[in-house]
Amino acid sequence: MSNLADLIESYINRLLDASPNATLVLQRKELAERFQCVPSQINYVLSTRFTTERGYLIESRRGGGGFLRIKRLDLDRDKVAKVLSALRKLKQGITRYEALDFVTNLAESKLITRRESSLMKAVLLQDPFQHEQACTEVLSCMLEVILQET
Repeated sequence: MSNLADLIESYINRLLDASPNATLVLQRKELAERFQCVPSQINYVLSTRFTTERGYLIESRRGGGGFLRIKRLDLDRDKVAKVLSALRKLKQGITRYEALDFVTNLAESKLITRRESSLMKAVLLQDPFQHEQACTEVLSCMLEVILQET
């Protein structure tokens, strides 16, 4: 049997699949009531499963009349090139796990092959890339090679 986080993630993904523009507006409290959990469980699912690196954009407003807006990003090569540019501008870099999520999203969006994804993940999992800046630089270099026209 799936755990609660899996059930919440699956529910949100089904709603996104049914949405014509891959955007949802939900209320955290209603989701918590539906799954009989505390709102912090919803926050956990959103912060770990619906990240930018995984291809989602979350806007959250708390309090009375608050809402969650969840949008599944539609990545294409131009957008990846823009992300590559943004990666270079990061001063503190991204973590290894954020980089791995980003690579997974590229593969799921079919912007890179499964083999390219496996190779990139193998490189990112090496010990020398413990530091966020090194991870960002390596990911940027790999994306440059993949994005080059052949």
